[in-house]
Amino acid sequence: MLLEMAAGGFGDRIAVGSLDDGLTVKQIFEKSGAAAKRFRDSNVENVAMIDITSPALPICLFGASWAGLPFVPLNYRLNNQEIDVLLERISPSIALMQTETQERISLTSNTHAITRDDLLGVIEMEEMPTDWNMDGEDTAILLFTSGTTGEPKAAVLRQRHLVSYILGSVEFMSAGEEEAALISVPPYHIAGIAATLSNLYAGRRVVQLPEFDAKKWVDLVRSESITSAMVVPTMLSRVVDHLLSEGSDSAGLPTLRAISYGGGKMPQPTIEAALELLPNTNFVNAYGLTETSSTVSLLGPEEHREAFASDDEQVRRRISSVGKPLPSIEVSIRDENGSELSPNESGEIWVRGEQVSGEYKGMEITLTEEGWFPTNDGGWLDGEGYLFVTGRIDDVIVKGGQNISPGEIEEVLLRHPSVADAAAIGVPDQQWGEKIAAAVVLHTGTEVDEKELKDSVKNVLRSNRTPDEIVFLNELPYNETGKLLRRVLKENLVDLGDGSTV
Repeated sequence: MLLEMAAGGFGDRIAVGSLDDGLTVKQIFEKSGAAAKRFRDSNVENVAMIDITSPALPICLFGASWAGLPFVPLNYRLNNQEIDVLLERISPSIALMQTETQERISLTSNTHAITRDDLLGVIEMEEMPTDWNMDGEDTAILLFTSGTTGEPKAAVLRQRHLVSYILGSVEFMSAGEEEAALISVPPYHIAGIAATLSNLYAGRRVVQLPEFDAKKWVDLVRSESITSAMVVPTMLSRVVDHLLSEGSDSAGLPTLRAISYGGGKMPQPTIEAALELLPNTNFVNAYGLTETSSTVSLLGPEEHREAFASDDEQVRRRISSVGKPLPSIEVSIRDENGSELSPNESGEIWVRGEQVSGEYKGMEITLTEEGWFPTNDGGWLDGEGYLFVTGRIDDVIVKGGQNISPGEIEEVLLRHPSVADAAAIGVPDQQWGEKIAAAVVLHTGTEVDEKELKDSVKNVLRSNRTPDEIVFLNELPYNETGKLLRRVLKENLVDLGDGSTV
């Protein structure tokens, strides 16, 4: 329905790709219809994608919905066994994949392959059928979680969840013909799906960067006259470093009007450096989850500028918040018993709204009777309603029976001028149960000793929040969507035999 509206309203606009040879909205519509017929004729139950971002993504996404089948983008970086396990769970299916991917999966998998070229080359039908199902309860997308603490769960996003998100956050045909968005997140991340839907509905051309690289990103912004982009914090950090490395000869990013970021905690020094480097660019921090069909809270451009310019510490710290909930979303902070907490008290973030799913395939719905979804994210609301996210509840360090948020320690460490990145984790300790270990990455050419960093934390937080040990690393482990891999970091720092750091 959303695609048909766009094709009828601005069908001749380029939807994805370069202005010279990109696909128009009308072409996406026609190819999606033809793809839908092929998906139906394959007699499958799901449409999978095991491939990098390409113009085939919107065709696969819309074609699956047109055919009345769930779209299931899988992480192409998984190993062969992991991919086989997920394919088994969604069989029978048809899957967009390249030749090298076909060679990796099991021959016994009940999966029909279709290549990128095949899908892009499907012949448009002379008369476009409009026989899609208008039932909002139909499953639109299945997105598998990372599975870092167990078997991956398949989050269920129904048609009504996604349509509610788009209608509640995007104005139809609101983008000018000159506007172009750069997408560099993978298709199996909710942000990649949301960006595809929202930019098409707004009428904004999409330029895709399948594999992020700071120089390529900057070059594309300049060559394609990109006006908006979405990044994760680690990407923005590398973009800032690249622009700084260009020195006084840098051409800047004059066409870039807006950058939205999310997917992980943004270090305050990074966003402050970006605001200073790109004063004419609007920054938006978007917080959301797969289970909430993407964004539920936003910190807008003026809020960024107001916080950045303020001398009031309470106002300035809002630059590290995720702003206020969308008008269609309610947010509540709850304790471990589910009771609502007062402003400035930390607890678990609960959300409620039409776009919130909280459902996993084959499992009971995790929504409460009142429709609340416990996110497993820790955080708090200040007196003005700004939401601060401290991290996953599972990441809390329990030292001597006290719960300690890694985020507050990391925030203080990142304020030190020599620190480029930092992470705090709990490691086993016989006396306290866990002790605090901090992994720190320094800016190139800087030095600082362990005592100075410990003192910097002790001077701001209570002494029991001070790291017991600090380890200096060249880089921290992140996945491709900007999530810090704390489990991997802990494995690297801890000898599981005796709990000593290495």
